[in-house]
Amino acid sequence: MMPQPRLHRNHAARQAAYRSRQQQAQVQQLRARGLPSRPAISTMPGTARWTRATELTASLLSEIADEMTAYYDERSQEWQENEKGETHQQRIEAIQEVVGALEPLWD
Repeated sequence: MMPQPRLHRNHAARQAAYRSRQQQAQVQQLRARGLPSRPAISTMPGTARWTRATELTASLLSEIADEMTAYYDERSQEWQENEKGETHQQRIEAIQEVVGALEPLWD
């Protein structure tokens, strides 16, 4: 029986290929969920990186609030007026407050 040919020239090349495959899998997973890919922000200066991170956070929270609002609107009037509906509406308002509090950080 003949040995299998080497795919990589050394262990470092094999590890680099593995990290690359893992990164590609994460990007594909985010796309499948409809989320934006993670930016390569670690190379940016601190202030710009933090501003971008808060912008992305606010964007994601806004999407969540929009989805929650659509869910709330699709429910019956009875559900909206009971305890579950009121709790859901309070959560939406809390998320919107957080988004509003984040906005001055990048203006």
